[in-house]
Amino acid sequence: MNDPEARWDRLRADMVAQQIERRGIQSTSVLNAMRKVPRHRFVPLDQRDHAYDDGPLPIGLGQTISQPYIVAYMTEQLRLESNHRVLEIGTGSGYQTAVLAEIAASVFTVEVVPELLTRSRQILGQLGYGDRVQFRAGDGAEGWPEQQPFDGIIAAAAPAEIPRALPYQLKDGGRMIIPVGSFWQELVLVRRDGDQWHRENLMPVRFVPFIRP
Repeated sequence: MNDPEARWDRLRADMVAQQIERRGIQSTSVLNAMRKVPRHRFVPLDQRDHAYDDGPLPIGLGQTISQPYIVAYMTEQLRLESNHRVLEIGTGSGYQTAVLAEIAASVFTVEVVPELLTRSRQILGQLGYGDRVQFRAGDGAEGWPEQQPFDGIIAAAAPAEIPRALPYQLKDGGRMIIPVGSFWQELVLVRRDGDQWHRENLMPVRFVPFIRP
């Protein structure tokens, strides 16, 4: 009898080897997380056969699940450790949330679309991530001030400019990665050093736009 999970495991291993390691991702914790998190569980049934393809996929409500390489690249840029606390802006499908939860101690995730939050919360709970993730419905531009400071902040949607509140919620030495721009977007890394914030443009990207309630 064929084991369907074994097929997904093979596809996921191939994804990591061909799409992620080959492009230079070196973090052991990131690679292990990408090998473990079942991406097919986070996409709609009609897209499931494409879950491990090299690209983003629609998840409904005008939103997408990011390309696997971009998920791995953004996660690696945060340099997360096992005791870290990370803020995610835009829960979306919940896939990036699960990858973060495989590495960090706690993930605080904010989603403005209630239907997406409900769906991702259910999937993450079924997969056993519920005790490492806290969920909040609302405006991601405000971050989660009650839980600051964070070792890392990651955003899965692109604002025209970096929301003013977010850099201040970083811990000293913390890192934030966020796509910024309207039609043309850049993936931006922000590093906090005391009362200074250093900004670096990493690569051109294409994300769904930031939604404000």
